Amino acid sequence: MASSAHSIRAVAPATARSSTGKPRRRSPLLRSAFPYLLVAPAVLYLLAITLYPGIFAIYQSLYVVRFVKWTWVGLGNYERILQDAEFWAALWNTVVIGGLSLALQTLIALALAYFAYRDPFIRGWRIIFLMPMLFMPSAVAFLWKLAFNDGRVISDLLMTLGLTSGNVDWLASVWLARLTLIVADVWQWTPFLFIIFVAALQGQDQEIEEAARLDGASWPAIFWNISLPMMRPVIVVAVTLRGIDITTMFTNVYIMTQGSPGGATETMSFFIYRQGFRMFNFGYASAASVLMLVITILVAQTLVKRAFRSGRS
Repeated sequence: MASSAHSIRAVAPATARSSTGKPRRRSPLLRSAFPYLLVAPAVLYLLAITLYPGIFAIYQSLYVVRFVKWTWVGLGNYERILQDAEFWAALWNTVVIGGLSLALQTLIALALAYFAYRDPFIRGWRIIFLMPMLFMPSAVAFLWKLAFNDGRVISDLLMTLGLTSGNVDWLASVWLARLTLIVADVWQWTPFLFIIFVAALQGQDQEIEEAARLDGASWPAIFWNISLPMMRPVIVVAVTLRGIDITTMFTNVYIMTQGSPGGATETMSFFIYRQGFRMFNFGYASAASVLMLVITILVAQTLVKRAFRSGRS
């Protein structure tokens, strides 16, 4: 930031011409403030869309909000949430659905990256793997809702293969309903990890792999013993980013399951939405949002710190 400001200050015109055509020297104060005036709109915009909503959510969480009527309760919303079984159930659903989805995405993306990186034919067509990520999340949710529930595409396919004898009600079972969300999330967001892992493989020192190959090591052994350890920082960062994004899973839940059956697929985002926009407990929803933010930051920071510490050791 300092270097950018210095560069902008260096190219900023020290003089300007007046209406009479004579050069007019800018004041030292204006010259020093010129770079900051250039970036001020972007900084104000970022603060408006990030910092202000966070501060407002913390402020609102200290009140019971019923439209225009605000009643101060202090930490009452937080005490109530910690005793709310629905909050802990939503947190558990987020951990289960998000954890299984993230694990599958990581394994599939690593496998795809390994083959796409090695195989010249796949390397030429790897843009195809990125297509699911280009669809709108709502379109993906409607697509998989049609496949699992409304259109019975998956059920018909299973019956054709002889794996089931009749139509499968995917929302009648807790784990089948969770499976529909996991499949949709894995299908759309595995390319995000795939493209990062491919870039990490291409950025590695090829001479190390070539030396191992000349020593007789197989490609799977090279990947497991050389490439994978060298990719550790990239994997940790990519999985952390995807994990943070999964905690905000809402669109698929809203369109595909609505939290059914019995709240088994209600994630934290849907719980906050239900409290805020269906039950109009805005203060309660804000307190849940703040708690979710704190939990996400603590978990992400702990995982990243431990991963990098073990990598250095």
